[in-house]
Amino acid sequence: MFLAKNSILSRSAIERLIMSGRVTVNGRLARKNQKVSGCELIKVDEPDPVPDKLLPENLPLDIVYEDEDILVINKPRGLCVHPAPGNQTGTLCSALLFYCGESLSGIGGVKRPGIVHRLDKNTAGLMMVAKNDMAHIVLSDALKNRHISRKYEGLCRGKLKEDCFTVNAPIARHSQSRKKHTVCPEGRESVTHVRVAARYPGYTLAGFRLETGRTHQIRVHMCHIGHPLAGDDLYGGKKGELGLYSQCLCATELSFDHPKTGQAMNFTVDRPEWFEAALEQLIRK
Repeated sequence: MFLAKNSILSRSAIERLIMSGRVTVNGRLARKNQKVSGCELIKVDEPDPVPDKLLPENLPLDIVYEDEDILVINKPRGLCVHPAPGNQTGTLCSALLFYCGESLSGIGGVKRPGIVHRLDKNTAGLMMVAKNDMAHIVLSDALKNRHISRKYEGLCRGKLKEDCFTVNAPIARHSQSRKKHTVCPEGRESVTHVRVAARYPGYTLAGFRLETGRTHQIRVHMCHIGHPLAGDDLYGGKKGELGLYSQCLCATELSFDHPKTGQAMNFTVDRPEWFEAALEQLIRK
């Protein structure tokens, strides 16, 4: 491997950087075991160092439900779930460590304790958290087998012609941008069910039910069909439209069976104020 021979990084470190989209060859994301002739421009974007262990932080949590096994959190827009380059502190994981202490499930690793599924930093709404390893194993298995229902509401640009439809299009990391994902034949199966809730001038309010859980799935799928989420400038929306500076998307419903008792658990939250404010502008038009 060229980089292993010509840098101070280990082979395993280089492989992790390639898999995370941080190495490019002539402006395109590098592939593992890619051969080079020696005339290419290779760039390596090393992330900021992340602490080996998260530090607990006393941050506010909007707890919708709690028992000895699980937490259901209403995550606000702007809160990172776990540490990432540029967001090493002030994360949901650090808040959970402070609130739950050492009882939090460690299956997600030292940087993702208790995290069964995640939401993007600027997507608000419901998340479930495992407080012990038993709960984490059961919930992760339920998620893998599509026994957990996650529903979202989002504001899309343009007029959706059909009232109810499904987007079934595989998603993979974008070949030229590590921040983005895209629809491509080589991607992983990705299925989003869409139902129109209301139509406004130039926009459509829609509900989304995820059958799979790929990174940025709803955002990528709506961009793919030509109706990106309002405010989502990464995927074709316009930053600042309707006062939105990120995707207008919220996880409003979450349903699953309790990992210990098997009892059906169903949770809903209202759309956040910033979401309602965007809708109010459209209603007044």
